[in-house]
Amino acid sequence: EFTDARCGDCRRLESLVIPATSFYALTRDKVPVQIDRTTTEGLKLAQRLGVRELPAWVIVTPGGETVDKPGTEFVPPPDPSKISHSMTIRVPDCRAAYEMLRARGARFLTEPHESAWEVRCFFRDPDGHLFEISERKR
Repeated sequence: EFTDARCGDCRRLESLVIPATSFYALTRDKVPVQIDRTTTEGLKLAQRLGVRELPAWVIVTPGGETVDKPGTEFVPPPDPSKISHSMTIRVPDCRAAYEMLRARGARFLTEPHESAWEVRCFFRDPDGHLFEISERKR
C-alpha cells in the first residue's frame, strides 16, 4: 500500500479497513507492506509503478506467460542460498515491522541487525525469494 500521512483517504483506510477482521482474513497468508510516498525511495517506486493517486495498492502475485511476456514462468529459486536479486522495503521501524511480519508468518533469516546507518533483516516469501526490510538511521 502506498500511503502519505497527509492523505485523508489513507488515514481512513488505515483506521477503518486495515484493522477489520475481514481484512486480516484476506491478508493472513500475505505480507502487506506500507510504502510512504513522501520518502525518496517511496516516490521513486511509486513513479516506477505508475502510482499517481493515494491510497494505492500494488499486489505482487505469481504469474506466468502472458502476451507481453511469452515463454516466461515465475518459479522459486532453485537454490535459496544463491541470490540473483532481492527487494528492499524501507520501513520507519524495522523491529516493529519484523515483529508484525513474523506474527503473520514471515520466516526471517535472522533478527534485525543494527549498523551505523541502518537496522535491517531479511525474510523469504513462500517461494523462497529474498526480501529485506530496512530502517534508515537519521
